[in-house]
Amino acid sequence: MLTENTNNKILGLKIFLPVKYSDNRGCFFESFNQKEMNNKRFVQDNHSVSKKGVIRGLHMQIKPYEQGKLIRVVKGKILDVVVDMRPKSKTYLKNFSIELNSDNLKILFVPPGCLHGFLSLEDDTIVNYKVTKYWNKESEQGIKWNDPKLAIDWKLKENNIDKPIVSDKDNALPYLNN
Repeated sequence: MLTENTNNKILGLKIFLPVKYSDNRGCFFESFNQKEMNNKRFVQDNHSVSKKGVIRGLHMQIKPYEQGKLIRVVKGKILDVVVDMRPKSKTYLKNFSIELNSDNLKILFVPPGCLHGFLSLEDDTIVNYKVTKYWNKESEQGIKWNDPKLAIDWKLKENNIDKPIVSDKDNALPYLNN
């Protein structure tokens, strides 16, 4: 897999681009290789299916259950968003977004200590992600997706989404410093 270094955007964030082999039967690509992960150990796979316009996030786990996440779109497309919440990081409170889809095959590694969320850009979008620690209810935190201090461009208008679909739980998340 090819790796794009994104440390100037968010420290530790990486984009992987698998090499795709195509022939008359279809295609083949490697979507995960432990050697590429620099000793990161994944303990669980998660899977979501979303309608167009669904926003999931912004979520993270805090110590001692901080999760790194390896995100891949199996079907459809998303705008994936990451926010650095590590106070000692050079990229603290910076956000980064990227379109991940089943055509571009990009895979995103989100380092521990970062908020993560995504906007589904197509119906029946399937997202699969591996995590480095098990989920723990007491360690779960989040920030409201439309926090004005973060000023995330969710590209709603460009994707013809008038009002995103957000869970009650995510709508109840706080804003920064509240």
